[in-house]
Amino acid sequence: MKVDLHNHTKLCNHAKGEIEEYVELAVENGTQIYGFSDHAPMDFDPKYRMKFDEMNFYEEKVKEIKEKYKENIDVLLGYEVDYLPGHMDKRVLEADVDYLIGSVHFLDKWGFDNPEFLREYDDKDIDSIWEKYFDTVEDMAKTGFFDIVGHLDLIKVFKYYPKKKTPREYAKKALEAIKKADMTLEINTAGYDKPCKESYPSKDLLKLAYELEIPITFGSDAHSPAQVSRYAQEAENLAKEVGYTQCAVYKNRKRYFVEF
Repeated sequence: MKVDLHNHTKLCNHAKGEIEEYVELAVENGTQIYGFSDHAPMDFDPKYRMKFDEMNFYEEKVKEIKEKYKENIDVLLGYEVDYLPGHMDKRVLEADVDYLIGSVHFLDKWGFDNPEFLREYDDKDIDSIWEKYFDTVEDMAKTGFFDIVGHLDLIKVFKYYPKKKTPREYAKKALEAIKKADMTLEINTAGYDKPCKESYPSKDLLKLAYELEIPITFGSDAHSPAQVSRYAQEAENLAKEVGYTQCAVYKNRKRYFVEF
């Protein structure tokens, strides 16, 4: 894919490979703008994120790689930040980066997308989960803290779908809040490798985003070099089928658009 803004490093403790390997493969795959957005530190769930005292190393390393490869690719610096009220930190929210991705991975501290906690679905009402998830996404958008919405409908990851309403009905208010906040929606290709077997968001939700004139960007959500630019063609084709011809890129928290 021409633009790929959602990617991780081994600092998050559940990715592998060196930063330089990711960039080399991005160049090889024809990516022109590549962003690192590793899991930001937080005083919760430290097993799956970098530490606060590693922020400087991460930021300096990405800037070093940016300079080294500047003739071949534009490397950007960001964080993926968990929206979890009471656990977000100004050191992250005010970091000197190109962009922040806001993501919801927790509902009342339940890591619903983590296979370690899969059994908890057995004791929950799926429609209530979907409603709470998108209410949380809506709240995240309203904070104004973030530039990009990470994997919009991640709640579908294990193929637990609602029965009382459609995904579009549950997502509508959240997407309206995203529009009002002037955020960008990523097409995240990691879902193709999960039980749901499709991108985040689904085509139907992407259509709704297009109707609301919400801009998009792309992310492979790579946690290893082999995942760089995964399903690039599928993602770009999906965007074009819906009607998009441009995607968003950020530098110093300022958005601009490129054709893909």
